[in-house]
Amino acid sequence: MTPVVPCALPAARELVEPVLRAAVDRLDPVTRRVAAYHFGWADPQGRPADGGGKALRPALVVLSSKAAGAEPDLPAAAAVELVHAFSLLHDDIMDGDRTRRHRPAAWALFGRAEAILAGDALLSLAGELLAVAGTPGHAAVARSLGAATRRLIAGQAADLAFERRGEVGLEECLRMSSDKTGALLSCACAAGALAAGAGDGLTRALAAFGEEAGLAFQLVDDLLGIWGSPEITGKPVLSDLRARKKTLPVVAALTGGTPAGARLAGLLARPGPLPERDLREAAGLVEDAGGRAWAEAEAKHRLDVAHRRLADAGLPAAVHAEFLDVAAFITARDH
Repeated sequence: MTPVVPCALPAARELVEPVLRAAVDRLDPVTRRVAAYHFGWADPQGRPADGGGKALRPALVVLSSKAAGAEPDLPAAAAVELVHAFSLLHDDIMDGDRTRRHRPAAWALFGRAEAILAGDALLSLAGELLAVAGTPGHAAVARSLGAATRRLIAGQAADLAFERRGEVGLEECLRMSSDKTGALLSCACAAGALAAGAGDGLTRALAAFGEEAGLAFQLVDDLLGIWGSPEITGKPVLSDLRARKKTLPVVAALTGGTPAGARLAGLLARPGPLPERDLREAAGLVEDAGGRAWAEAEAKHRLDVAHRRLADAGLPAAVHAEFLDVAAFITARDH
């Protein structure tokens, strides 16, 4: 059963998309075409299209504003989404992923150099939006977003490095995942409150909620990267194993001290591309070694911790419920 999309997501998308489009329209024609395609606003020929992501991070920024008793802060919401879009453009190139959201990835269609430049342009637009807004609150958001971006880059660098290493510890893999995914979600959950000049107690509680929810999200994403169907993920089946990525279920299996984990290590160490039968065997070994069960349990644990961190924020009941709805949606197993 497909989970119900929380009302906060389409509402945030409707609010923030005009700001994003206006920012992207300032780019040169070549870069603008790549960016518009990546956002789902245009087809490969540049004709209007009705697509795009879930607007998860803008929704969290809007809810963060509501948590502080303020109107939605659209520059902050758009800036966070621009950084997310930048990271996806570059991530697809680094991982060699040729599809995103059931379409060719931007780099596979327009070229690596063009996609890199589009990502760079979106990152620069994020800073520009906050600078133009010009309030002390937006300066605080800019600092937070800059720190989150550095963590995101550090997490991606570690992710790439892990692919070349024979052994990776579970704690360092958790840290990588927290940097790669949790940092930007944490920033989004606090950005609206920061822009509104809210106190440290509220912003820290919201950031802590986002950090834990982000790690739960990454754990679920890692599970889908092995066992998710292409119709749901928009990527080929067993894609993470095909790339030999040291995702959390894989590292949990490899470090569990089981015979299945040892067999998995030997299989992943084989040179050359793994045939489909070996990829299917590897998925079975991850499960036999306890990696799947551990990741499922850890995702639930992180979500429980996120709930406790949100309780510390002392939010109005309606806003509290909306944050929980978004967290439940992004950690559902079937999307």
